[in-house]
Amino acid sequence: MIRKLKSGQYRIYSRKKDPKTNKRKNLGTFDSMQDAKQHEREIQYFKHH
Repeated sequence: MIRKLKSGQYRIYSRKKDPKTNKRKNLGTFDSMQDAKQHEREIQYFKHH
């Protein structure tokens, strides 16, 4: 899940909430939406290989 921050950057959050904190994990912050989408694809690849 990618969200735009007030600073104009984009942050990737985990899809599921962390049971301990009941919040989503921060998986990285990027300056552009394209960079964030690319990293999200890399995360999904890594999770399934």
